[in-house]
Amino acid sequence: MDLNGKVALITGAGSGIGKASATLFASAGASVGVLSRTEDEIRKTADEITAAGGKAIPLVADVADSEAVKRAVDRLVQEYERLDIVFANAGINGVWAPIDELTPEEWDRTININLRGTYLTLHHAVPHLKKAGGGSVLVTASINGTRVFSNAGATAYSCTKAAQVAMVQMLALELAKHRIRVNAICPGMIDTEIQDNTQSRNTAEAEEAAEYPDGEIPLTRGKPGSSADVAELALFLASDRSKHITGTPVWIDGAESLLIG
Repeated sequence: MDLNGKVALITGAGSGIGKASATLFASAGASVGVLSRTEDEIRKTADEITAAGGKAIPLVADVADSEAVKRAVDRLVQEYERLDIVFANAGINGVWAPIDELTPEEWDRTININLRGTYLTLHHAVPHLKKAGGGSVLVTASINGTRVFSNAGATAYSCTKAAQVAMVQMLALELAKHRIRVNAICPGMIDTEIQDNTQSRNTAEAEEAAEYPDGEIPLTRGKPGSSADVAELALFLASDRSKHITGTPVWIDGAESLLIG
């Protein structure tokens, strides 16, 4: 899966799926703009890639801030003179709580980072993909809001993930004439640090009792997938190996969502 000569932007690249994907894309030959709102974290990602012989520059931005995202995209294009791949991966779980306890501020924060952040990333990046004559866009959605609706209190998060899949399918048609493919990656339980950004409050109040078979992930007998597993899927969708795939959500969860949806 050859990305030689390609330039990729990956948001949320300071850890987890974004970092694993950035490292893999660089090892496949891409020049990578790694973006995070945490400067120390993203510089470490870029330094690790360059130390391994790859090409990467750190970009610091809050994906919910339009001007910051525009500056980051412009900086990447200035450095590498083109843009071919965009992986809108940044996101948070946010607050999980019953709908009557979830505050407007908590709702807005999840919507702003997950959904507005995806919109702004694509809004500022797509003109450069058009100029390059095509490209690949990836969006990290989730099994939540697309196949799974049983995680109590996850309404705001699930709404953003459902909307991201709708955005992907809308844009797959809109951008097809520009030879830009747009696909969604929908992970289940993955060994990332996103749980550190999750605040759960009184979720038992929103739960609906259910009885599941033993083992939440059938393929691995309950063991979570890895960020590297998701990165391999991202590399396939970013590369020309998937040149006829667009508008497609791909669930990567070891059949977890088929069991608990």
